[in-house]
Amino acid sequence: MTEKSETKVKQLHPSPLGEGAGVRLLELLASRDRRWHRQQELLREHPEETLLCLTVIMPGSVKRNRLSLVVAQAATEALRATFADSLTWMEERDLETGFEAYAFTKLPLLDAKRQACRIEEEHPLGRLFDLDVIDTTGTPVSRQAIGAAPRRCLLCQQEARYCMRNHTHSREELQARIENIVDEYVHGGL
Repeated sequence: MTEKSETKVKQLHPSPLGEGAGVRLLELLASRDRRWHRQQELLREHPEETLLCLTVIMPGSVKRNRLSLVVAQAATEALRATFADSLTWMEERDLETGFEAYAFTKLPLLDAKRQACRIEEEHPLGRLFDLDVIDTTGTPVSRQAIGAAPRRCLLCQQEARYCMRNHTHSREELQARIENIVDEYVHGGL
């Protein structure tokens, strides 16, 4: 095994006890690019099924930590439970740039989007899941396509994208809120 491939294996399976390292912007952008290419590859391999792409929302440079691992486990459990018998395949990737999972369902595109939105809205940690349904062109299906309201900010009632774009809240405020949500889930028995 070459040194380069060993590094790749380490990135795909980091120690479950580690708190993760800070991710630089270029690494994050490269990770998004790799995710898009993986989606394209999967769409070519399974053109008759609906592709789901799950990521964990974790602001800041550390994308893999105690909180993100709890959220990732809850998200994959919710995905499996909600899609149940319609799931045909699933792959999970625990990366320093953030957890991601891909799955195929037999459900039609808009039905899958309705289920994905239900998970995001009803699960106690759902606000920390980003569960995209990818159409045949590789574009995520919008919430608007099924008549769902835009996602709300973790800290106020504004649209999340508005607060994100305008940097309405500090990273520290967001991280504290995420920690509270996860701790309540873990210790509050939700």
